[in-house]
Amino acid sequence: MQALPPFQTLLDEYARDVLAVLRGAVGRADAEDAFQETFLAALRAYPELKDGRNLRGWLLTIAHRKAIDHHRARGRRPLPVAEIEAVVEATEAPLDGPRPDDGIWDAVTALPPKQRAAVTLRFASDLPHAEIAAALGCSPEAARRNLHEGLKRLRKELA
Repeated sequence: MQALPPFQTLLDEYARDVLAVLRGAVGRADAEDAFQETFLAALRAYPELKDGRNLRGWLLTIAHRKAIDHHRARGRRPLPVAEIEAVVEATEAPLDGPRPDDGIWDAVTALPPKQRAAVTLRFASDLPHAEIAAALGCSPEAARRNLHEGLKRLRKELA
């Protein structure tokens, strides 16, 4: 095992390598931010590090992961677009008038509680079976069954 040098020594020795990797991974414009995030993460983890061998590889691994985080975050950011015109179709019902789905949700309200919750979570909240199960406190199979039974009952009542 090799002793750890002071963190400033680590920063001075490998800063150029880390910045070069990040410039290639995220581009010049975002490399400085990713560089700072890399060294902040390294500073937090440094006291727990047991071995001083291959510190360059350790830092470059952190930099690589920060680059991945950067790309993931960029994929979630909204993109600016030109102004969008408000388009209202003539087939839309007025907000205060009857809506075509009123009968369906009234029928959903009449379902037993677990079926009603499963149907609502699936179609109003667009949740997958696993998340419905977590919300209902049951297994995914039970959530799937409640959804199936609720839909079967709705088809029968609305047919």
